[in-house]
Amino acid sequence: MRNAVKELLTAVSEGKVSVEEALLKLKEEPFADIGFAKVDLHRGVRKGVPEVIYGESKTAGQITGIVKTMQEHGQKTILITRMSPEKAAVLKNAVGSDLDYHEDARVGIVGELPKPDGIGTIVVCTGGTSDIPVAEEAALTAQALGNNVLRLYDVGVAGLHRTLSHLEDIMKASVIIAIAGMEGALASVIGGLADCPVIAVPTSVGYGAAFGGLSALLSMLNSCASGVTVVNIDNGFGAGYSASLINHMEAR
Repeated sequence: MRNAVKELLTAVSEGKVSVEEALLKLKEEPFADIGFAKVDLHRGVRKGVPEVIYGESKTAGQITGIVKTMQEHGQKTILITRMSPEKAAVLKNAVGSDLDYHEDARVGIVGELPKPDGIGTIVVCTGGTSDIPVAEEAALTAQALGNNVLRLYDVGVAGLHRTLSHLEDIMKASVIIAIAGMEGALASVIGGLADCPVIAVPTSVGYGAAFGGLSALLSMLNSCASGVTVVNIDNGFGAGYSASLINHMEAR
């Protein structure tokens, strides 16, 4: 959306759009009240990222209504997180082939992925295969926000040689998302190797004493590696969003 505003202002400077037309475009209703939701239409201008739909507690009809409203106001890529297959099926009937649904991550993307315009590559790595659903939520979020993403899955510290075999990819990354359950040690290892920001995501993967991800969360918060930032348990979306903001700083 921020790029769209820049394009509009450029068109004004080049005489392709009048000042009055541009002003009207920018003054359009900042939100659309559709009864059960007030869809924030100006979030992209304020934040650089348009509104994302959290599907967990919404009905399929509510998700569909919000998507339709966003489409009517020109939103080209719409991200829906935590959406069940049943809700996705209803949305699919409404928008057809425009929906790309990823069941493992419970993520739906309506419209085409934008062309990557970040300053580098976001690397998404996991400790184990069981962490992939959270990793895919992070990776798909980053892609929907216009980033190149490299996935490095099942590279946990139980076999450190697997991590070190991707040392070049780790060194070249602009941001790394390290996702792990159990004791969450992957974040510290990655943080000790990389010279870029590392976003750690604890997952709820693990046996009883893992306490549903709390063990990994505390380990990551107490990481001895500098430059490691931690998001909430299983919050792949939050990690992907934050990584995108970092990866677009120079471009912005």
